[in-house]
Amino acid sequence: MKKINCILLIDDDEISNFINETLLKRMGVASEIKVVKNGIDGLKFITIYDENGICPELILLDLNMPVIDGYEFLESFDKLIFENKNNVKIVVLSSSNNPRDEERLKKEFGITNYFVKPLTEEKVLSILNLKPATSYN
Repeated sequence: MKKINCILLIDDDEISNFINETLLKRMGVASEIKVVKNGIDGLKFITIYDENGICPELILLDLNMPVIDGYEFLESFDKLIFENKNNVKIVVLSSSNNPRDEERLKKEFGITNYFVKPLTEEKVLSILNLKPATSYN
């Protein structure tokens, strides 16, 4: 299994972040795992990393967060311009199992990579085998 350079977890739930980060570290799937608690901080992280020529290869995104939610993050992410944007996998990891969320993500953003919390080893292995969902602007 190829190791990912950087995974970015965007979730306001500290317990979920702790569990997910611990699982990912134990599985040894990434060289670096960064955690931010809202979409604004996620966008800032991506922008700063891009200035250094590095970006996360995988973003695990919650939908329901303060400041800006997952949908607003995706709208702003679509507007970002950086070199390896099309290589970034965005996977929604949410406590919601509402089919409307999945439909909206697919219709508005072309995202079909949707998993319901909690993250498990099986889900991580599935996520690692996914291709980036769409080409961004």
